[in-house]
Amino acid sequence: DLSGQGLPRTTLVGLPDVAVREAIDRVQTAVANAGFAWPGGRITINLAPADIRKEGPAFDLPMALSVLAAGGALHRGRAGRDELDRWLIAGELALDGRVRPVRGAICLAILAREAGFDRVMVARENLAEAGAVEGVHAVGVESLQQALGVLSGIEAGLAPTSATAAGADPGAEVDFERIRGQLGARRALCVAAAGMHNLLMIGPPGAGKSLMAACLPGILPPLTPAEALEVSMVASVAGLLEEGRISRTRPFRSPHHSASMAALTGGGLRVRPGEVSLAHLGVLFLDELPEFQRAVLDSLRQPLEAGE
Repeated sequence: DLSGQGLPRTTLVGLPDVAVREAIDRVQTAVANAGFAWPGGRITINLAPADIRKEGPAFDLPMALSVLAAGGALHRGRAGRDELDRWLIAGELALDGRVRPVRGAICLAILAREAGFDRVMVARENLAEAGAVEGVHAVGVESLQQALGVLSGIEAGLAPTSATAAGADPGAEVDFERIRGQLGARRALCVAAAGMHNLLMIGPPGAGKSLMAACLPGILPPLTPAEALEVSMVASVAGLLEEGRISRTRPFRSPHHSASMAALTGGGLRVRPGEVSLAHLGVLFLDELPEFQRAVLDSLRQPLEAGE
């Protein structure tokens, strides 16, 4: 809203956290360094709905584009402002106007599809993630100038390619064929992999328990496209996707026995997925199981009983 009267001031409302509130100075500097003028007067930026706390740097790019569009920076005039309503936009702005990647680009693209947006604009590094979601048109941008050019119809932006969206499948870290002997344990691993069962291995140190557990993802069935998207969604939120490529391998997580409940089940001040979530559709290996805290093991009881 640029209609406010009085001394120049930019106000951000809608329950933003400290990181989002600090974005105002960052966005204004990025706009100026990109060669645009920040509108004068009193500006109010509303992050709706107001009852949900906003956090993270993903609001930088949409805030800058919204203010510039309201100030008439889009070449399409009123049609350009209507064009902005068709996009779901996310990205962090550097002080020089470059667009930096954010976490959860896959989730944003899925949200766009569910909310009725037909186009998604993200940073170039997030393009492979957003482009893997069918039903939305993903565009990557490298700078604020390029983002305005895309919205104004001057340029098309970066399009995802099949190679970047698919990513490479590195395969299992440890080949199952490396295991020699231990016929009973190998048979148990095959049965557990075939039926997606839980497995408890008991034996003296050096018997090969950790090695055999690391081999388990390699004999599990390959991920389907839908499963790969699920695994990549969790990894994207946690910031673990390598170069933004969709994960095609089943995850293998082996937390230390001193891990806290929040580290295993998720949570914290800024909520992040725990090891259980990061092992979704893969293997969660708890080495030295009796050494884990009792409360941590009790927190796994319901997921084990429910199977999810």
